[in-house]
Amino acid sequence: MRRKIVSVFILCLVAHGVAISQVSSPNANFRIFPSTITQTEPVICVSPINRLVMFSSAVTVNTSSGFKSEGVYVTTNGGASWFGSDTCKGQNIQNHGGDPGVAIDKFGVFILNHIGNPSLITGVYSHYSSDMGANWSNAYTLTSQQPEDKGTTTSDNTPASPYYGRVYATWVNYVSPFPVLFSYTSNSGVNWSSPLSVNGTPPQRCSGGYVETGSDGKIYVVWAGVINISPYSEQYVGFASSTNGGNSWNVNQNIYAEGGINGILPSKSNIRVNGLPQIAVDNSGGARNGWLYIITTEKNLAPAGTDPDIILHRSSNAGLNWSAGIRVNQDAPNNGKIQYFPAMNIDSTGAINILFYDDRNTSSDSAEVFIARSQDGGNSWYERAVSEHRFKPKPIVGFASNYQGDHISMTSVGNKLYALWMDDYSGIYQVWCKIMDINTIGIRKIFNEVPDAFTLYQNYPNPFNPSTNIRFSIKDAQFVSLKVFDINGKVISTPVNQKLASGHYEVTFDSNILSSGLYFYRLTAGNYSETKKMVLVR
Repeated sequence: MRRKIVSVFILCLVAHGVAISQVSSPNANFRIFPSTITQTEPVICVSPINRLVMFSSAVTVNTSSGFKSEGVYVTTNGGASWFGSDTCKGQNIQNHGGDPGVAIDKFGVFILNHIGNPSLITGVYSHYSSDMGANWSNAYTLTSQQPEDKGTTTSDNTPASPYYGRVYATWVNYVSPFPVLFSYTSNSGVNWSSPLSVNGTPPQRCSGGYVETGSDGKIYVVWAGVINISPYSEQYVGFASSTNGGNSWNVNQNIYAEGGINGILPSKSNIRVNGLPQIAVDNSGGARNGWLYIITTEKNLAPAGTDPDIILHRSSNAGLNWSAGIRVNQDAPNNGKIQYFPAMNIDSTGAINILFYDDRNTSSDSAEVFIARSQDGGNSWYERAVSEHRFKPKPIVGFASNYQGDHISMTSVGNKLYALWMDDYSGIYQVWCKIMDINTIGIRKIFNEVPDAFTLYQNYPNPFNPSTNIRFSIKDAQFVSLKVFDINGKVISTPVNQKLASGHYEVTFDSNILSSGLYFYRLTAGNYSETKKMVLVR
């Protein structure tokens, strides 16, 4: 019956002029909505009442006519197929300027926020849809003042939260002293609260304004403090939290220094880039539940090198204190390779997943998309390429000079990660997606037959530089741990830390940040434990 309902619903969408885009192989890279319209800056959210329903959007432009809008892309089957349109049809249809923020509230209502068309009317506007994006309300004006164009939208989707169902929006007011503004709706976007300044009168101009919620209903906002002259370099990160739904805020204008990368990347056709901070909350209920994580792109400030690196800071006490910076990308420091535009998600296991562009394996004028994953709060990382193709970043025709977009996106549902980015591999900038099973990231199942025993094999090659492969066999389903130790017994990496089915597996261990010497790796599964040696030679 449910399949019939979905089929009828999709037929109704077709009748309303909404295009259908079928995806035949969701485990490979695919475009969620192939079209002839330029798409960039993807965002995505998940329904709290049906986790198979997701709503994605992007900045869209018809480069022939110059018409701009926001895409409306929907899946009702967990990403197996998508339908929608490159145009949000909420009136005034001519006043859509892109930079979408999306949410689905506790009633299943879609909310899409966007900036106005600067050539017509400035401001921030909101629409809602009660039929999965087929029809949209007229625009509600959150503000008619000019915003900086990088605000965010999120929803409180935790039923136990006192503010369950609220949708929050933040942005920077593009009028001196450039504070972070905040607004919310508690009635599915019918109206919004009057904008409130989160951080009063900031000591310097602000940029960004990224908002997330904890499972207890707390709201967290981060932003960058920037200098007042071009390229508006980011010098520090600001942080605020609210325990009463955003009515009042605890503010720290400067929690740590930032070496943000605002400006251009000459090697990549002078595209403009930023280091805008993003925050994520561990709502997994696990050992690090409630921990906060902030990512930026930085350079020339340790632990970042002289080229752009992805930098993480974490807090285990709701933002009262923050760790020193942690370099996420594990290629050699100061190697001239560039990482930029990180997106972060904390999945149901409490693991940190960070998506970003990377050129370590490409020529300097090109890029591919990487994921870095940590299962121990950021102490160690596994990395791999997500994109199955490379592209040459370049400014997009029809936008401001040097613009390729300002961010990419990531979310998770259960044991699946959804990575979204934009590139022009198809000949035009489009939103691409990769769906990944978190249980297999970093681990390759090489044979399916059931082993006779638990076995840890000698790594190969050995000695090695810079990476080596470790194989092991699991006799029956067990929680498996594979850890790497230095000669002093300190754990330096945990490539495997999860339940695995019986089978033969292989994992690659990368030693880019380690010095030459003797190391040990230990496999533990139930009562089985075995340790072997390996040698790194630089």
